[in-house]
Amino acid sequence: MAAVVSRRVLIAGLGDSGVLTAIRLARHFEVVGIAAAPGLVSGQELGFRLTRPREWARDYWIPFDRFRGLDRVRTVHGTLVGADLAARTVTVRDAAGGEQREPFDILVISTGVRNGCWRVPDLRSGPEVARSIRDSHEQLRAASTIAVIGGGAAAVGAAANLARSWPEKRIALYFPRDRALTAHHPRIWDRLRHTLTELGVALHPGHRADDPADAITTGPVRWRTGQPDSTADAVLWTVGRTTPNTGWLPAELLDADGFVRTTPELRVPGHPGVFAIGDVAATDPLRGSARNRADGLLAHNIRAEVAGRALRRYRPPRRRWGSVLGPQPDGLDVFAPNGRPFHFPGWSIDRVLRPWIIRWGIYRGVRANAPLD
Repeated sequence: MAAVVSRRVLIAGLGDSGVLTAIRLARHFEVVGIAAAPGLVSGQELGFRLTRPREWARDYWIPFDRFRGLDRVRTVHGTLVGADLAARTVTVRDAAGGEQREPFDILVISTGVRNGCWRVPDLRSGPEVARSIRDSHEQLRAASTIAVIGGGAAAVGAAANLARSWPEKRIALYFPRDRALTAHHPRIWDRLRHTLTELGVALHPGHRADDPADAITTGPVRWRTGQPDSTADAVLWTVGRTTPNTGWLPAELLDADGFVRTTPELRVPGHPGVFAIGDVAATDPLRGSARNRADGLLAHNIRAEVAGRALRRYRPPRRRWGSVLGPQPDGLDVFAPNGRPFHFPGWSIDRVLRPWIIRWGIYRGVRANAPLD
């Protein structure tokens, strides 16, 4: 289908949700994407990234020119610093400090969040991205004792992968409630608690850190819940303290926590032609549009709005779901919202999952890629 060049869709942020949305829209509109990195640097599978960075990068750190579905998309490498919704423009600052305005007919806000050491909004070159991935891996590889702080999927996945990759290290997982993965079905924690114990991870419920950090640290961890300080050679902070990347937007678009307000159709209320998706969008308490393939619904709704048709509503699941540990030697478990796992056997990951489901089924074709070489 020929592109509808009379409508320009600007994707503000090319993380997981932004890239998928751009791929779906590129056949129908002129699409421009704004990104702080020169490729997709996914926030998925932290434990996999920290322990096997080269393997992780094959599917999760992908320069934009490797995506066949982005061949029609013009990407702009820069940081968003302003938006004029009345004039239908955003302002982008490049690495040299120069600023340019990019016009739009439709705006998709998908700038994501800052979260720990692995989700950062800073303007970075390809070598800088690769270096940051390697540096985190090396910092943990050099440590004899590692404390993982947090109770979500990133924390559980990181602790399990660290223990499996480096069984000689002492790994401890500290989480604030009586169980981890509280946003998931209880069956998932019941299953993974046994996995962590078998891997030798020391579990410490009821620990809430006093002063979380956004980097891998080495100092003692102080607990506001009253326990004695904990020490480790490396402290990995995965506490879910997310800061939305919305400083470039007018305050009227944001809720009290700085996330972008949306209707069930992923529209930004009061602003025709402006949509939001992903972790930055306040769609539901879990901000689930980042993990539930809402890119398909959003692409449909943008086309429907342009054509004057009815829009569909996004219906988020009540619980988080998906992979927690990432690919393991015996395969990959993907958990459904009801807590039941679907198991991909180990042989299928390189023969079916990566080449067909991820690279062709999800991303519509990815060329050979080795950005850490």
